[in-house]
Amino acid sequence: MISKYANQQRVLVAIDCIIFGYDGEELKLLVIKRAIEPVKDQWSLMGGFIGTNEDLDGAAKRILLELTGLHDVYLEQLHAYGQPERDPIERTISVVYFALIDINKYKEQINEQYHPEWFKIKEVPELIFDHNMMVKAAMDKIRYQAALHPILFELLPKKFTIPQLQNLYEQVYDSPIDNRNFIRKITASGLLIKQTEKDKSSSRRGAFYFKLDKQKHKAQFQSFLSFISKPK
Repeated sequence: MISKYANQQRVLVAIDCIIFGYDGEELKLLVIKRAIEPVKDQWSLMGGFIGTNEDLDGAAKRILLELTGLHDVYLEQLHAYGQPERDPIERTISVVYFALIDINKYKEQINEQYHPEWFKIKEVPELIFDHNMMVKAAMDKIRYQAALHPILFELLPKKFTIPQLQNLYEQVYDSPIDNRNFIRKITASGLLIKQTEKDKSSSRRGAFYFKLDKQKHKAQFQSFLSFISKPK
């Protein structure tokens, strides 16, 4: 009975988690200071090695929980990175996931042990190894996904204002959106349920809160997002 494949090199498999958050004003990325050599104390994505008895999704959820205290958040597998020299210590393949969270909702759950810090998406520092490349690929995937599915609502609280929603899309697509067209299109879409409450933190007049109508988004979200992804 053969217990191992003959003449095959052992390769490590790691998980890296890209955590995007939105605080109502800024789209941000959560990074940590690397705790081990090489490049100790430099900025890094959150990651770790997969356990012997874990599948990929299970490892990603465990690592996310251990390093941040986060669980039950939107988590999607992005890509695998396997350049032979990507890790200077040992041959390591990294399977990358990205998570989307409302920063304010999970603020108290973030684990402080690894000194995590939120950076505005345009001010992310140089990260170790190929982590900057991973973040860019994640942003490209999010833009593509957001044109097909309402994944950006994972970054918002259950109730939000139109300005918050518009600001989020402008930051994700890095492009301004005409305010009047945005309000007209989003109102006509029927995707949002207007609430009686107002957010008066920015002005006396305030802005009404809305909620996503999850029953309608599957049928109508495509036409709405075709406008969002091609702002005029």
